[in-house]
Amino acid sequence: QVQLVESGGGSVQAGDSLRLSCAASGGTFRSLVVAWFRQAPGMEREFVATHRSLGLGKSTTYADSVKGRFTISRDNVNNIVYLQMTNTKPEDTAVYHCAAGRSWGSEDSKYEYWGQGTQVTVSS
Repeated sequence: QVQLVESGGGSVQAGDSLRLSCAASGGTFRSLVVAWFRQAPGMEREFVATHRSLGLGKSTTYADSVKGRFTISRDNVNNIVYLQMTNTKPEDTAVYHCAAGRSWGSEDSKYEYWGQGTQVTVSS
């Protein structure tokens, strides 16, 4: 069983940067696909980014709304996933959730393990 705990959320001004972290424990983290999703008030949960390790390389995918602004990365030694957010916009305001699973994709059904989330608020 994998436990995920997010941190790093907060309130920022539009255009600012923010880095979210997700600490994983309790499982074989390196073999899992990891992802970030977000959910704004009154909205459905939305895919943000996903990352999988491929031998010495990696593969990442981003939602069009964050492409070029957000970067997902992972530290397989310390079992942490990061989401670096730059040039933030008010529409990025949401609760951000870290997820992990054995399947690759942008659908939340692909991921078995979820964190509780961290709030990000971007003011104009």
